Amino acid sequence: MEELKIKLKQQIIESLNLQDMKPEDIDDDAPLFGDGLGLDSIDSLELIVLLERNYGIKLEDPKESRNILSSVNSMAAYIQSKQQG
Repeated sequence: MEELKIKLKQQIIESLNLQDMKPEDIDDDAPLFGDGLGLDSIDSLELIVLLERNYGIKLEDPKESRNILSSVNSMAAYIQSKQQG
């Protein structure tokens, strides 16, 4: 799971073009939106594309997406659950 989180952080940094950030700058539990990393709705679309492209996961329910994309931990847990299922 730790490896997945690091990989996910790298993918988030690359896909959102967060040039001055390193994976260790992103706290696993920190909110990705609002006060945490400060992402916005455009960024959420990028994260949805990232999940589909890299993990074959489609997010279609906006409420579910909000929960899944809330932190690195929630994204990693969701990816892991889908890969095992």
